[in-house]
Amino acid sequence: MKLLIFGSKCHNYSQNKYLSTIITGRTVMTKKSDTPIISVMHPVCCGLDVHKNIISACLITLNPLGSPQYEVREFPTFTDSLFLLRDWLTDNNCPTVAMESTSVYWRPVHNILEGHLDVVLVNARHIKNVPGRKTDTEDSRWLANLLRHGLVKGSFIPAKEVRQWRDLTTLRKNYTQTLGDYKRRVHKLFETANIKISSVVTDLFGVTGRNLISLLCDEDADLSLENIEKCAKGSLGSKSAELHRSIQGFFEDHHRFQLKLLMDTIEATERNIKSVTARLARLMRPHQEVLDRLDEVYGINTVAGQSVLSHIGFTLEEFGNEAAFCSWAGLCPGNNESAGKRKSGRSPVRNHPFKTVMVEIAWSAIKKRDSYYKDKYYRIKYRRGAKKAVVAVAHSIAKGIYHIIKYGESFEDLGKGYLSGKNQEKKINRLKKQAAQLGYDLVASA
Repeated sequence: MKLLIFGSKCHNYSQNKYLSTIITGRTVMTKKSDTPIISVMHPVCCGLDVHKNIISACLITLNPLGSPQYEVREFPTFTDSLFLLRDWLTDNNCPTVAMESTSVYWRPVHNILEGHLDVVLVNARHIKNVPGRKTDTEDSRWLANLLRHGLVKGSFIPAKEVRQWRDLTTLRKNYTQTLGDYKRRVHKLFETANIKISSVVTDLFGVTGRNLISLLCDEDADLSLENIEKCAKGSLGSKSAELHRSIQGFFEDHHRFQLKLLMDTIEATERNIKSVTARLARLMRPHQEVLDRLDEVYGINTVAGQSVLSHIGFTLEEFGNEAAFCSWAGLCPGNNESAGKRKSGRSPVRNHPFKTVMVEIAWSAIKKRDSYYKDKYYRIKYRRGAKKAVVAVAHSIAKGIYHIIKYGESFEDLGKGYLSGKNQEKKINRLKKQAAQLGYDLVASA
């Protein structure tokens, strides 16, 4: 229980700086009544309510008497108008600006203000205005007042080159998803044409599968057993007869036309993925040493390492410790407690791109035999389920990544028996008590 005193004076202790009150065994220190509860952190600042076509800006300055005065202006989102916004702010000696992270609409503004003013990018969920006062000018005024008193917390904005890496990894991810969509369309097309290649080969787009697809795309090709044997590679050479059966269907010019278009898109998408990966490798070459150390972590290969660096950068100076880093990534439980009761432990961070990357890495890491991550996953899965277990593993990997990038450490697997031996003494004492209850003495082996 805490005691808060507002607007009252205690005459017996008027000379003391603090008032100490004992309540249920806890000492609560309360400042004098004339001390301001909320102090001004930024006397001159600006709040921006950003939309697609217009920006509402509220600038707070000080008049000759030292009182705050407000000036609200609206600017279009064209680049020349954004330069006018920046000139207006710099002319009034405004050092810091706050704006909501609204979709991608904040990025044109950030491009203009970066390097000239301190930009605080705020989560819209943290700055909801009072109901009934929802206008663009009121939103900018509300945001400026919150910034003035230091009541907003800025989001993590990495350096420009890291943001460019992130754009490329996002593009590669979209291409990869598109590639998977078109490959599934080829599977559906073959089923409609009674082509059952996927029932024989494990990967339809492997060497043998692509050879058979090329054979189907050729109008003049003969689907004979001899040609099928030429297409089969590796262990599939012994299944030529079965492959010949699988390719006999109702494949007509109608299906061939669709297959050619789908394969053109697949091949173009694969070339784009290779191009993006090569450009990322070239841009990240100065940080190859960090990528090599990340590659030692179970579940992280070259592509995953590039994705990790593109989201968090190569310094992590913005995060004071590993707990803050994991909390930002949404890999920690949330706090939702009222009246001494825990309501939910769900993390408030829902769709975080870096969290998605870490969970994908964790799914790969738990496949490593006799590793710490696999042992931890199955221990938690038994009690909490697979999804919570894999997020816990992702949390452990994220802490390792933090130390690898920030402190230059190298990865070292704790091993399968780490968790078993962590509380070994407690386990032995518990077993001794259980043995004593059954009338036995537990003796250590020689």
